[in-house]
Amino acid sequence: MPDILIGTFSSRPYVFAFFAAFLLACVPHVGWKKTFIFTAAAYLIAFSSEWLSINTGFPYGWYYYIDTTKSRELWIAGVPFFDSLSYVFLSYCSYATALFILSPLKGWRWGIATLETRRIRASFSALLLGAFLQTFLDIVIDPVALQGRRWFLGEIYGYRENGIHFGVPLSNYGGWLLTSFLLVAAFQLIDRSKICATHPAGGCNIPFRPLLGPLLYLSVLLFNLVMAIRIGEHLMALTAVFIYTLPILIVVVLSIQKMNRYSREEYEEHARDYPVGTRNSVISE
Repeated sequence: MPDILIGTFSSRPYVFAFFAAFLLACVPHVGWKKTFIFTAAAYLIAFSSEWLSINTGFPYGWYYYIDTTKSRELWIAGVPFFDSLSYVFLSYCSYATALFILSPLKGWRWGIATLETRRIRASFSALLLGAFLQTFLDIVIDPVALQGRRWFLGEIYGYRENGIHFGVPLSNYGGWLLTSFLLVAAFQLIDRSKICATHPAGGCNIPFRPLLGPLLYLSVLLFNLVMAIRIGEHLMALTAVFIYTLPILIVVVLSIQKMNRYSREEYEEHARDYPVGTRNSVISE
């Protein structure tokens, strides 16, 4: 068993690097207790969805895992441990990116803060946007992962029938959208709970903390683009670039436009909900 655990880390260092980045972003955001509970809940949701799909075809459609690495890394009931773990940081960075898009922004020379409120964080808009952001990330990830035999991921899974999107069936993305809704909803539910109520849930006063989630999101995207180019799948990489160029441009332009253009009411609502979540300074008139 110790060899399997060591092999799990050594075989998938990039997954655990992304997971470490998730911890660095999420713990200052909502506290370590909620981060731990969300990690456990998200893993169980992700594992259940994968176990159901390989045994029933729902929600992703029929696919199968190839257990060539079962002797070298941890598998649970036919599902690689690292695969379900990846859902945890994918759902958080998607939700954090949604909050960055939806919240007013306060900036100063050495920092930036999202003026999050309980209303924004619990909103259906954050749920919907977060779920779609995670699903669109998988539209880039899954075709690259399906070619795992051509890079260091290895050939670990396949679909019973060849799908129309670089071998991936559309049912997979429908399943991801459903699972992403459940994952983001779980985060919102845990965030609204009274667990660790004394924690400054608007985020610790760390410069540029609100950028950590979006940067993790972009890092996962960039990692998969690099892998696609590395294995010679230039059309796959170009398609991903076309998918994301306009949305990223829109977010950047709108973020610049709304920087420090919040109303007094928006600032006061944020300060009332999360008094330590932003830098203490006077609102510009």
